[in-house]
Amino acid sequence: MSAPMQSRTTAAYYVQAVLSFAVSAVALAVGIAYLPVGAWTRAFLGLGLLYTVTSAFTLAKVIRDRQESTDLVTRVDQARLDKLLAEHDPFKVEGV
Repeated sequence: MSAPMQSRTTAAYYVQAVLSFAVSAVALAVGIAYLPVGAWTRAFLGLGLLYTVTSAFTLAKVIRDRQESTDLVTRVDQARLDKLLAEHDPFKVEGV
């Protein structure tokens, strides 16, 4: 059996991505809160922010799932090829 797939991201990259997301979301929320507009406009912009964030998470999950399924299919195909090559005897004569 082959080794399990390893993560391609480092802990530092993960922390940077999380912090970047948090800072941008908080900055935008604070910006919306301090806009000199009415409550309805502020609420609309806040809902737009939430919708954008949830859509981004959904898109990231869909892309990740598609990538993982492609990796899995590739690994299964590679395992089948390895099995065929291991069982193949080039010196065996068929029908004799």
